[in-house]
Amino acid sequence: MSSLERVQEELAKYEHPFFAFDARQKNDGVELSIRSKIPDVLSPEYRITLRERDVESKQFPWSFQKLLYDCLTDYVVELFTKNP
Repeated sequence: MSSLERVQEELAKYEHPFFAFDARQKNDGVELSIRSKIPDVLSPEYRITLRERDVESKQFPWSFQKLLYDCLTDYVVELFTKNP
């Protein structure tokens, strides 16, 4: 199984009403992207590259879940339009 297929397999376990997830092959790994499903919300995609060694790790399912949750938190924080 390729790194991309492994990431896609893990992503298939997650569904969110407000966010869409995608993965695509990138030269130096697999790029994970998160975007808003809400129409008219002007927000860029959140992107992070997963390195092959991380995807191939035995701990990948657990570490991927933590990474995905951390990325979602970062993405939501970036959506603030006003922040002290």
